[in-house]
Amino acid sequence: MLHKFAISTFSALALSSSVFAASDFGTADEAKAMLESAVVALETDQAAALTMFASGEGGFKDRDLYPFCGGPDGNFTAHPSLTGESLKDLKDKTGAALGEEIYKNASEGGVSEVSYMWPRPDTTEPVQKITYVTKVGDQVCAVGYYQ
Repeated sequence: MLHKFAISTFSALALSSSVFAASDFGTADEAKAMLESAVVALETDQAAALTMFASGEGGFKDRDLYPFCGGPDGNFTAHPSLTGESLKDLKDKTGAALGEEIYKNASEGGVSEVSYMWPRPDTTEPVQKITYVTKVGDQVCAVGYYQ
């Protein structure tokens, strides 16, 4: 009986740990590399790049990593679910002015970090997220990863 309990417990632990395996989430290096690829795509063909970012095509969706962009009006120009909504007015789950921070820290040719609290996809509990931000022409773009 104890043997069956131990096997069941081990199986449950193995299953639960595989649900949240580190490989299920993007890393800081992968987020930065995706942002660099997004910059190249934007410089090549902005309209096509924004379409790919929003749809996740062309390698622009990898686990929980994806680029998102906002235009000069402060609205998302590319996001898997928020395109057309206000990026500049976006607040994190603690009420911090996330969108304003992203716009304030974005600079042409540079990459900055913005840290905030946001739930992982398909969850509701906010966790620390670090987002790399840059500016390409009139677009403020970012890719974030969860810690």
